[in-house]
Amino acid sequence: MRRRKKSAQRKRVGRVSYYLHHGAWYLYYRDGDRPVRLRVADTEGEAEQIAAQVNAQLASSSPTLFSFTSVSFSELRQAFLNHHETVAPSSPATIRRYRSATQHLENYFNECRPSDLAHAIRTDHFVAWLRKQKVSPNGHPNTAKRVLRDKGLRFVLEVCRSVYIYAAQQRFLPPYFENPFSKLNLERMRIEDAKPIFVFDAEDELRFFQKADDWTFPIHFILAKTGLRSGELIHLLIEDVDLENGWLHVRNKPELHWKIKTRRERSVPLIEEAVAVLRRVIGNRTAGPVFIRHQFDPLNSPLGNLDQMALQEELRQRISHADSGSVLTLSQTMEEKLARAVWREAGVIRSERVRTSFIRTAKSADLKQSSCPKSWRHSFATLLQDANVDPLIRQVTLGHKPSEDARSGGLGMTGVYTHTRATTQKREIERALRFWPQSLAYARQWTNSNKA
Repeated sequence: MRRRKKSAQRKRVGRVSYYLHHGAWYLYYRDGDRPVRLRVADTEGEAEQIAAQVNAQLASSSPTLFSFTSVSFSELRQAFLNHHETVAPSSPATIRRYRSATQHLENYFNECRPSDLAHAIRTDHFVAWLRKQKVSPNGHPNTAKRVLRDKGLRFVLEVCRSVYIYAAQQRFLPPYFENPFSKLNLERMRIEDAKPIFVFDAEDELRFFQKADDWTFPIHFILAKTGLRSGELIHLLIEDVDLENGWLHVRNKPELHWKIKTRRERSVPLIEEAVAVLRRVIGNRTAGPVFIRHQFDPLNSPLGNLDQMALQEELRQRISHADSGSVLTLSQTMEEKLARAVWREAGVIRSERVRTSFIRTAKSADLKQSSCPKSWRHSFATLLQDANVDPLIRQVTLGHKPSEDARSGGLGMTGVYTHTRATTQKREIERALRFWPQSLAYARQWTNSNKA
């Protein structure tokens, strides 16, 4: 009669046992009515330590090392967005981008998955499904839909990866559940269908400005000669501009719910033509946004000529009044809505209006290949490169974050140890902008004209 093989001897730490099985150590215990059996270690010592930790958690009725709460993806998505709104806190624009990106994955769960549990995800199926979906470019519902470009696709997948990192931190996933989006190696995903970036040359720039009307010209001239982002330009207040010394200061305005994209405040030098253009735009006004809406009358608007402190006080009063009529504290989204109303009543231009004015003028100048005001920022950076402006000065002026990745062309720690004097920055920027004299001459002509 064949001798029966003796089973591996179990060892016990309180309510938890551990044993050797197929060369690895396993735990066994009961979490309420649910039996839990898990591979936990390669050595007996490690298994004993984990068993002791789990036993202590069971004894104190605490969540164990391997416990998790199953949630639907819809619940996970809402928790993720709430975390970025109330805990992080991320900017409202970032939250809107996260909401749009994760909506694709929620739609996938609703349409294609038999289970709505967040861990019931097949990333290969999701990517294949996502490549077939059609979206409105830039979120504009009236434009023809198209499939996601590679950059948009990668952004959606990067946000989904962040959602599952958050889920693991909150124990919404089974133990040893590997982030499914980490396997996609998103950093190496090729971008093959990116829309070409249009960069102005001196002739194209002059042709654009000559076709611009009196409201459009100063907006795009300042964008071209400072490298500002459109959002930075429209939230620029008169007190942010030092025309006497030729400087423009890009500052965060958190009390008015507006922050720079990278949160990095900076100062940008102004050449004399830009100073002259800004003097004409500002005129006799002493406060408020530098650039105001077409046909907006600041004298007949209660908020039309208020400085930053007065606008902040107005917003604080509106938030306080809205809070008094509600049991719950206003969310960041609601406060952002009130802040947009204050900016609007102060005369601020919508960023979409800057974009449409750019498209209309570019089309009139027969520059149909350009459709985005960001072309000014690309052209500004390229012009500085052409003029051999020091890389650190370019980085400081454009407000980019230093990168530690040498492949990205960033300055890394050089930006921490190197300090740029204001006089050096001003001299180099002015020298670079003189490389294209045509539009500067036109700006002087426009400033001295008798146009209304």
